[in-house]
Amino acid sequence: MQLYVVRRPSAWVAMPDIEQVSQVCDRIANDEMQGRVSWIRSYAVHEPDGRLGTFCVYEATDGEAIREHARRAGIPGEEFYPVAETLVVRPDPGRQQS
Repeated sequence: MQLYVVRRPSAWVAMPDIEQVSQVCDRIANDEMQGRVSWIRSYAVHEPDGRLGTFCVYEATDGEAIREHARRAGIPGEEFYPVAETLVVRPDPGRQQS
């Protein structure tokens, strides 16, 4: 399995939209594509246009599995990059939900 970062720019209006699709993404990865795709984490970001985008970290067998997962979930999935190396300076800090 290869580690990938998937960029989904300006795909959502608000966090509830991301939370709703997250359930679908998780189900697809765990039930329909087990062994081909594993969703690790996502970072929601504020986009310049006021919408929300995400950077998502996945393990996948290949880029086609990333595309298929996105297609099944009905979300953008064409902009992805294989991770060359992981550099951890310190663990992600705990964040309070706002």
